[in-house]
Amino acid sequence: MLLAAPRGYCAGVDRAVVAVEKALERYGSPVYVRKQIVHNVHVVKRLEEQGAVFVDEVDEVPTGSHVVFSAHGVAPAVVRAAADRGLQAIDATCPLVTKVHREAVRFARDDRHILLIGHHGHEEVEGTMGEAPERTTLVGSPEEADTVEVADPDNLVWLSQTTLSVDETMETVRRLRTRFPNLADPPSDDICYATQNRQVAVKKIARDADVVLVVGSANSSNSVRLVEVALDGGARASYRIDDASELDPAWLEGASTVGVTSGASVPERLVRDLLAVLAEHGYGTVEEVRTAEEDLVFSLPRELRRDASGNRDPRALGGRS
Repeated sequence: MLLAAPRGYCAGVDRAVVAVEKALERYGSPVYVRKQIVHNVHVVKRLEEQGAVFVDEVDEVPTGSHVVFSAHGVAPAVVRAAADRGLQAIDATCPLVTKVHREAVRFARDDRHILLIGHHGHEEVEGTMGEAPERTTLVGSPEEADTVEVADPDNLVWLSQTTLSVDETMETVRRLRTRFPNLADPPSDDICYATQNRQVAVKKIARDADVVLVVGSANSSNSVRLVEVALDGGARASYRIDDASELDPAWLEGASTVGVTSGASVPERLVRDLLAVLAEHGYGTVEEVRTAEEDLVFSLPRELRRDASGNRDPRALGGRS
């Protein structure tokens, strides 16, 4: 068995989950969360058991209550709606998503038109588009890059959702640039470090694996991308599962080597459970294949950076070592 590393929780996910836990400790239950805090059914269920209440929109939250914005970010209209209801908002948006929001605001201020590469209906895309809706056009795939229409082809810049396939995003950019030679690049890569690291790791194991299993939920963009990357990387087959209970033994027939990884919002215990089940099927030898070290830690949302006694929370400083 080949076990990809890095895998599982990234810094943005860890920050968001801890933010909900800290809010529950400080304010008591219920604490409301707009949308899933991260895209993993097990994480959401565990937080619900602790007293978190997940809602689709802020108008479902009682006036004056605490509400946490998810790691995927929200549009300015959502922030205003929460303020209008007198909600006490805690912004758990991943700082890397916030960076993309700021880029969108700056480019719109400079009268650029933004081609946002991302998936239709994804919460992160909705939040980013909400920063400059009149100056943003969504490009959902390389194929859409061949047909998208813009008013001023010489005044374009591209941005991307942070959890996309690196290879597919670059193919989309290539096709866009073929049609729009003056397309400008963002100042830095928008696809997050964790997404890229997990894709590099799964490519590495896919070369030698007959089957690659990806632990992650169906609505997790980065988990779904890992399946695609594994197949592109040479795996005979690849499957996404929420947990070990979804493993189909038929997938293992004829497989001498199985690869395992997990999306950026997946608790490590789910991977360990899968390894235990695979061991029962004869895959007891585990080789970890590490392609990068991750040491990034993000500060907690500013609303949570002091504990009840007024002291700084040790997680507040964060930073990169």
